[in-house]
Amino acid sequence: MTIGVDLGGTNIRAGIIAKGSIIVQRHTSLKNKDSLPESLTQFIEFIAPLIQPDIKGIGIGVPSVVDIDKGIVYNVVKIPSWEKVELKDILQKEFKIPVYVNNDVNCFVLGEHQYGLAKPFKSVVGLTIGTGLGSGIIINNQLYSGNNCGAGEIGYLPYRDENFEYYCSSSFFESKHNTTALKAYQDASDGNSEAFNIWNEFGLHIGNAVKAVVYTYDPEAIILGGSIAKAYEFFAGEMRKALVDCYFPESIKRLKILQSKNENITLLGAAALVH
Repeated sequence: MTIGVDLGGTNIRAGIIAKGSIIVQRHTSLKNKDSLPESLTQFIEFIAPLIQPDIKGIGIGVPSVVDIDKGIVYNVVKIPSWEKVELKDILQKEFKIPVYVNNDVNCFVLGEHQYGLAKPFKSVVGLTIGTGLGSGIIINNQLYSGNNCGAGEIGYLPYRDENFEYYCSSSFFESKHNTTALKAYQDASDGNSEAFNIWNEFGLHIGNAVKAVVYTYDPEAIILGGSIAKAYEFFAGEMRKALVDCYFPESIKRLKILQSKNENITLLGAAALVH
């Protein structure tokens, strides 16, 4: 058995995993995020009840650039005090078992590849669409993180007058349309034509992001996750229209674009880091 931890900017989820199934799960909100000692103490105390003699190790997904070998996390999203935290060493000293740390989107795509929609594919990219635009990469059945765990960050690629993240995340709704993704989703669900137009425009931008992924990695599949991906039905049509002029039509023809359905997939992927 292993422990998987999904550390979000606001909430923490953790569970004991055995053969791809969650045996025990718990969650909490991280408090005192401006204080490293206090937030770390809470984090440790949250994990502690899951520790058992037959636990092989702990895998943690973090919204941050990560030094995978040393288990150091840098500038964790929405946790200002977590800058250059030696998370692996701290937890290994505390619990006396192996600890593995990686970026949360890498854990998302790893979870999908081992236990979810990406199991049939050797090469797959996971895109998480929410407050930001994140991506994780599987190449030849192996997680590819790059030299500094920064591989696949297409959100930072220049796009139009900003970058892909600006147009393919919550920023698009807030900055371009003075609304939120949730409000646009609710309005579209109620049949609001203006909301449909917003989602159509968003779909165009997501389609162009997908083309950037195809040009860079040419994967067999792209798995869409994150809070905004739940509105897939409203932007999928325009997204696919944007792929028509792709320079690699055969890649688009064979490409599978799938919406993640498992709320626990990042947790499972974090547990899968343990080896």
